[in-house]
Amino acid sequence: MAGGGEKTEKATPKRRQEARKKGQVAKSPDLNGAVVLLVSLFALSIWGPHIWEQLGASMRSTLAMIAQPQALTAGGIGRLFMENGRTAVLAVAPVAIVCLVSGVVANVGQVKWKPSLHGLKPDFRRIDPLKGFKNLFGPNLLFEGAKNLTKVAIVGAITAFAVVPKLDDLSALVGMAPGDLVSKLGHTVLGIAQRAAIAYILIGLADYAYQRWRHEKSLKMEKQEVKEEQKAFTSPPEVRSAMRRRQMAAARARMMSAVPEADVVVTNPTHYAVALVYDGLKPAPEVLAKGQDLVAAQIKRVAEENGVPVISDPPLARSLHANVEVGHQVPEELYAAVAQLLAFVYRVANRSVA
Repeated sequence: MAGGGEKTEKATPKRRQEARKKGQVAKSPDLNGAVVLLVSLFALSIWGPHIWEQLGASMRSTLAMIAQPQALTAGGIGRLFMENGRTAVLAVAPVAIVCLVSGVVANVGQVKWKPSLHGLKPDFRRIDPLKGFKNLFGPNLLFEGAKNLTKVAIVGAITAFAVVPKLDDLSALVGMAPGDLVSKLGHTVLGIAQRAAIAYILIGLADYAYQRWRHEKSLKMEKQEVKEEQKAFTSPPEVRSAMRRRQMAAARARMMSAVPEADVVVTNPTHYAVALVYDGLKPAPEVLAKGQDLVAAQIKRVAEENGVPVISDPPLARSLHANVEVGHQVPEELYAAVAQLLAFVYRVANRSVA
């Protein structure tokens, strides 16, 4: 059955284009954050003295105004707040602009400049508290937790190696004049932070390489899928339309023939139906069939005729139908919900046998 074989072929341009339209790209949030952090630290090393001077002047003018009680009128206080706010915004504006530009450049550098509006579509599943709880405490928690602990350990170790040699220099700051103390301490802390940020950059690059590998793996296709796509592009429009209709009919027939093998069919309950199977040999459950309206009704009818449990779970049914193709495995973000559903089905089945 097409969609049930081993995915060994690289994704075709059409497959990549469809994935990009859905917002499926290889991107590392860690790399974005590391770039912004490093650039912001270097920006502070350049504009830091100017920011310190401007904020210091603002504070001195504020204290001078407070020292004159006759100036503390409603209008005077309003002008004071306005002037201090304007000074603070103008002082930090260069650093803020540099951070904004670096964040955009880092993001565009990873995914290229091809914006997609798919992520802007309203989707109430994103604010589903139950789904958020399942994602938070799902099977992906251990992996993400280990990755975050590794990042903290690496950055912490590099920071410690940078701090320990400077302990004698830091102890020598005792008794130094306040102005010199702030300058020396700020320079030292900024240098240590920059080293840690460089380490974070290396971690972000490694994470980006992993995300690219994972994305490429998710896009792989079966040989039959590649052949069918090539045929579709080398035939006249009328022939391609007829071929697509025949392929859809054949695929639907094969899909329906696979429904009796399913462990459960999850429904909307009237608009969507998705048949799932889990044999324990693959890392995740697989979608055997899916459809909506008339096709969904046919899937439910075949499932009921063959004793396959039909369970109503509208959020899960919509998520599976929208995000998982026939023959593909359930993505990590849906592991917890699908595992809970299969556990319920297995418990009911064992109870019925008993």
